[in-house]
Amino acid sequence: MVQATVALPSRDDLYRPVSSLMAREDWEQLFADDIEAILALKHKHDAVILAHNYQTPEIFHGVADIRGDSLALAREAQNIKQQVVLMAGVHFMAETVKMLNPEKTVLIPDEMAGCSLAEGITAENVRTLRARHPGVPVVTYVNSSAAVKAETDVCCTSGNARRVVESLGVPEVIMIPDEYLARNIENETGIKMHTWSARCEVHERFTPPEIRQYRRMHKDSLHVIAHPECAPEVVAEADHAGSTASMISYIENNHPDKVLLITECSMSDNLSTMFPDTQFVRPCNLCPHMKRITLKNIRRSLETMSTEVTIAAEHQEPARRSVERMLAL
Repeated sequence: MVQATVALPSRDDLYRPVSSLMAREDWEQLFADDIEAILALKHKHDAVILAHNYQTPEIFHGVADIRGDSLALAREAQNIKQQVVLMAGVHFMAETVKMLNPEKTVLIPDEMAGCSLAEGITAENVRTLRARHPGVPVVTYVNSSAAVKAETDVCCTSGNARRVVESLGVPEVIMIPDEYLARNIENETGIKMHTWSARCEVHERFTPPEIRQYRRMHKDSLHVIAHPECAPEVVAEADHAGSTASMISYIENNHPDKVLLITECSMSDNLSTMFPDTQFVRPCNLCPHMKRITLKNIRRSLETMSTEVTIAAEHQEPARRSVERMLAL
């Protein structure tokens, strides 16, 4: 039996979403063949591609089926019908998808696409914190390994961290591994945080003097939006702080003329196509782990069905419960 070929969109249609970001000649030379091959491979393998907001535009707009922040991707992962899921993101995100879809094949194009936060804490560290603060619940940021999630009461993302913490109804919380996110939530809620000394290697580089310099350059027209993985003193300089989904909502609701996003650089590239009337000032801090994901290794991953993400049996159920408790909120 001959398998039917999939009807691909025209190259004009494929190029249109990134036309304001790159020349047609460059797109044709660098990306077009891989995009068409990936679209055909998705059809062949009954595959879906999830892409984080920090992916480059040719991935985000070219081949992704589901786009969003960590919370949105986790929510959508519960409803996936396809048998193969490819995560265009970092390893902990692929693990989260696997927890919620243990029967599906979950792929990551580069298994070395990690995260400084996930690598900054171990399951043994969590047990040490519990012993140090007996009876205090543990809230773990999704930027963590399955082994750490398995030691956790409930997970959170930057988009729902405050809601998760407040839902516990307690005066103190162990919140790990992101020191800055914990401090920012402590400032918002007044709930005491016992935290850990891990930080995002992208967001920790931003400083208040840098933001003030941008304000002097752009005067009153500049809206500064910071990610809560930034230091509290950086968040204090911003007009708004929130997850990447919250950043999008802020722009949709406020229609700013000019925006400075204090987060990973590709976010500005992707949003500039969604909000053409807003000028994005780009302080270009790139995540080296996100940038390990490329069109070429997405294509190779679907061609070879590698690298498949697995979770140790002893971590699967307790880690999934911590994620599901978060999603239930």
